[in-house]
Amino acid sequence: MLNSEVNKENLKVMVVRFYTKVLSDDIVGPFFVAKLGSDLKSDEWITHIELLTNFWASISIGDNEYRGNPFGPHMHLEGLSREAFTQWLIMFFEVIDSVYEPQIASFFKQRSEIIAGNFMRNLGL
Repeated sequence: MLNSEVNKENLKVMVVRFYTKVLSDDIVGPFFVAKLGSDLKSDEWITHIELLTNFWASISIGDNEYRGNPFGPHMHLEGLSREAFTQWLIMFFEVIDSVYEPQIASFFKQRSEIIAGNFMRNLGL
């Protein structure tokens, strides 16, 4: 059943579902495996999942627990490309559509496209 509201619990479901998908992807997965490993239950992944849950909560429900710089970690990734961002968006959209009703999914899609566009522009991609 699709969620008709956004809260931290379903945001965490979305984030875990997304990164489960990412780890099996040949284009995007290697970036994350290189930094965090391949076990979503590791301490590194648990920290990352909490960080990203808080990131999306700050954007979607005004939660103030996010502490980070979303662009910073991307500045030093070797091999990052437009193709990787495009693939990230495709997978993100698929997961969003599996978690949220269309009106909410549309919000996340619009925000993620803006974020990806800003990242690519700032990275010169």
